[in-house]
Amino acid sequence: MQRRRFHKLIAGLTAGLGLAAFGNTAVLADDPFKVGFVYVGPIGDHGWSYQHDQGRLAVEREFGDKVSTTYVENVAEGADAERVINNLAKTGHKLIFTTSFGFMNPTVKVAKRYPDVVFEHATGYKTAKNLGTYVSTTYEGRYVAGYVASQVTKTNKIGYIASFPIPEVIRDINAVQLALNKYNPDAELMIIWVSSWFDPGKEADAANAMMDQGVDVILQHTDSPAAMQAAERRGKYAVGQASDMSSFGPNAHLLSVVDDWAPYYIETTKAVMDGTWESGAAVEGMKEGAIVIPGFNESIPADVIAHAEELIAGIKDGSVYPFTGPLTDNKGELRVPEGTRMTFAELEKMNWYVEGVVGDIPQ
Repeated sequence: MQRRRFHKLIAGLTAGLGLAAFGNTAVLADDPFKVGFVYVGPIGDHGWSYQHDQGRLAVEREFGDKVSTTYVENVAEGADAERVINNLAKTGHKLIFTTSFGFMNPTVKVAKRYPDVVFEHATGYKTAKNLGTYVSTTYEGRYVAGYVASQVTKTNKIGYIASFPIPEVIRDINAVQLALNKYNPDAELMIIWVSSWFDPGKEADAANAMMDQGVDVILQHTDSPAAMQAAERRGKYAVGQASDMSSFGPNAHLLSVVDDWAPYYIETTKAVMDGTWESGAAVEGMKEGAIVIPGFNESIPADVIAHAEELIAGIKDGSVYPFTGPLTDNKGELRVPEGTRMTFAELEKMNWYVEGVVGDIPQ
């Protein structure tokens, strides 16, 4: 687990009594350790929340009856999230994963009330003594997807269905554009913001609107397979989000950028149970196996697949890094000097488009 340490927590084990302890709260070794998960969408979204739930199920398989897990799905970001998180902490859950950016402030509030509970928040940046963060470098997969899209498009029009204008989404759009800039400068990226993480109707409408305007490859930062299904119906290509979406469009599916949360959830649960957990900010990607591209559509030319696999190998060994200067924004301002690599601390605050992206970031 690669962590940038912000805070350290010393959690001890009570020796000889069969107790695992965090803070001042001890749990009998014979009692199941309760772990909670909060999802922004349904576990049946076949995307982000589905993949997090696969990680939860992996925790159950790993620890058996030593662990009891609870999940709450379809939790709105805001006041409702605070209520749900608080209820999990109040009912004896000693480790709680909150899995959407908009859960950040509610998680911070509840963590202050329950200092003997460990909280882990996905994609955020606020930490505390009993609160850590974790994020996967999805932009690595987007860069590879952008390259493949640049090579298979016949219209030179690529579509991107975006959820909310937060740094995670902006940097992933930029990763796609950087791949287009390098491998097919004639290609254009069309972005439609749907202001939702999961809304199959809106996602399908956005996909169809793009295809009506000539887009023949669609990427997405939303969680349903609706865009993949729309592309399948119309003979276009699409890229899966968060989980393997190939079954929803066998012909349309170019590849999927898959988040594998299982190793992180297992490792974190073990650390909290044995008292070795430390607060920090985990950043994991292709190198760690947190971002995976399981396979490619057989219709993609062999040389394109070969280069995509070279890019993946380069990302893993560090020789390929999409956000390496010179990088200019879409207003013409040099943002990153030649040869300089943006740090993840800079990427997690990204609020500008790279050169080539048309339009402004919604406010």
